[in-house]
Amino acid sequence: MGMSDCNHDCESCQQDCSERSFIAPMNMNSNIKKVIGVVSGKGGVGKSSITSLLAVLKSREGKKVAVLDGDITGPSIPKIFGVEDFQVFSDGTEIYPANTANDIQIMSTNLLLENKDDPVVWRGPILAGTVKQFWSDVHWGDIDYMFVDMPPGTGDVPLTVFQSLPLDGIVIVTSPQELVSMIVGKAVKMAKQMDIPILGIVENMSYVICPDCQKKIYVFGKSHVDEAAKEYGLKVLGKIPLDSTFVSMSDKGLIEEFDNDWLEDFSKEIESI
Repeated sequence: MGMSDCNHDCESCQQDCSERSFIAPMNMNSNIKKVIGVVSGKGGVGKSSITSLLAVLKSREGKKVAVLDGDITGPSIPKIFGVEDFQVFSDGTEIYPANTANDIQIMSTNLLLENKDDPVVWRGPILAGTVKQFWSDVHWGDIDYMFVDMPPGTGDVPLTVFQSLPLDGIVIVTSPQELVSMIVGKAVKMAKQMDIPILGIVENMSYVICPDCQKKIYVFGKSHVDEAAKEYGLKVLGKIPLDSTFVSMSDKGLIEEFDNDWLEDFSKEIESI
């Protein structure tokens, strides 16, 4: 049985699949219906931005949404959603996530630190274990969609997410540069090795809209995402522009007030997963 057919309940499952021994148990007081990872082969391409956009879109559709910030050493999700000064609490058994203004649930290492600028100086196994704790020990409740903001690359934490969380699919984020094929290739091959469905590619920072003539300006050169998508048999889910309003509202923690339709079609497609 592949991950796309998995009901995420290993305890009641009668299948003897390769994932069975790795999947971490879901929190006993949680019911998470769909889990989608946002990944890339390198850092700095805007995974957190795409994760946030998708979470906000599904929330506006009336869905119960959560974001698990898997970027343990470089968490940015709390700031984007305006909950960076919130400290999560535990009743000794479970951890309770932060809630945004529109009731999106957030869990991130920055919500555990006494000072938000304290560095997380942990080795790989501890980082990976933290991600599993965010899945198993956090009281998420009933969630329609959980988006997992992954750290870049193919190291301990991405591997743990791929093996331990019941991902229904991943979104690969890239940028418009010539090395995009190599970057996408790393993410694609890791996902295929782990038998994780790839939903498609999002190109971030694709262009800038001229404020005077509304013409698209390709500041990073010609896009190569269509070529990479064709090479690996993937769908291009969207091409996201560099937008100063989006950047400003993210910095101010007001992402839920930002209105756009960049990934609206894909957000609707997620229903069929």
